[in-house]
Amino acid sequence: MEQSESTGPGLERFRSYLHLLARTQLDGRLRGKVDASDVVQLTLLKAHASLDQFHGHAPAELAGWLRQILVRTLADLVRDFNRARRDVALERSLEAAVEQSSARLEAWLTADQPSPSEQAMHNEQLVRLADALAALPELQRQALVLKHCEGWSLNDIGEHMGRSPAAVASLLRRGLKQLRGQLHEPG
Repeated sequence: MEQSESTGPGLERFRSYLHLLARTQLDGRLRGKVDASDVVQLTLLKAHASLDQFHGHAPAELAGWLRQILVRTLADLVRDFNRARRDVALERSLEAAVEQSSARLEAWLTADQPSPSEQAMHNEQLVRLADALAALPELQRQALVLKHCEGWSLNDIGEHMGRSPAAVASLLRRGLKQLRGQLHEPG
């Protein structure tokens, strides 16, 4: 897999995963001012700059460390745009929300996987899922993220997207079909 010079070894493979989490957690007031891609780039640059502080070895540890940096980056952006002092409650709230989205995404993939080799495979699947989601058409990706990562109902998604629940269900079916096809291809 190609590596970006600016993000260092092993970090680039988490770009789609971080993008998915950033999209689900980016404060609505900031969406017009900051793009999730910018948040991910900042996160990866911060991670690269502090790579010497990462002491883990497993991909799951790296993913967790990157999620923490993402949370701090999101909190910094909210604070900068609100010109407020550090809000520890905001950071904890963002951290809980990012962890919840990550947990939903992981639960969507599979249940318990106790052995280290199964956990490594699970982490690789999680990254592949994020990459596959990123490759979907925008409307399908948005419907799938709202349903499976944020837990929204068909009616809520339809209202948000300006579509009927039946149209949302169709987007979800087509998106899931494409995801299955992509995830079953050798990667």
